Amino acid sequence: MTDVVDSQARSRIMAGIRGKDTKPERTLRRVLHARGFRFRLNVKNVAGCPDLVLPKYSALVFVHGCFWHRHEGCRYTTTPSTRLEFWQAKFEANVARDNAIRSTLLYDEWRVAIVWECALRKLEQAIASAELLSAWLMSSESQIEIGEKDAH
Repeated sequence: MTDVVDSQARSRIMAGIRGKDTKPERTLRRVLHARGFRFRLNVKNVAGCPDLVLPKYSALVFVHGCFWHRHEGCRYTTTPSTRLEFWQAKFEANVARDNAIRSTLLYDEWRVAIVWECALRKLEQAIASAELLSAWLMSSESQIEIGEKDAH
């Protein structure tokens, strides 16, 4: 399968992908804030620079894009057909880094939540994800992963 756009257009598209303040992050923040949760954004002195830090709950939230962080079994976890070796190495490095960061944070006694992009695509999904996240924050569980079941 060939790319539907030329290499310059693809480069421009890929360069425009944001690393923080993404639409899924903004959606989750809005829903959590409406529920009364207060948090800090992109705290750089915490390993992995989590998207949300909730110090009151010793909790960190990462909003992972399904494509970049390889949400297993998700329909949004596609692999480009060109430069296959490059992409496989890139994705493997991303997953390894994510796992190392999660281990470090758990060791440092942080509670870690991963919310997948597919669970935040529609407002109803975001509200359901926020309910799960809220319940987790009130629990004593050390980690949670929230992903949309329909995306698998």
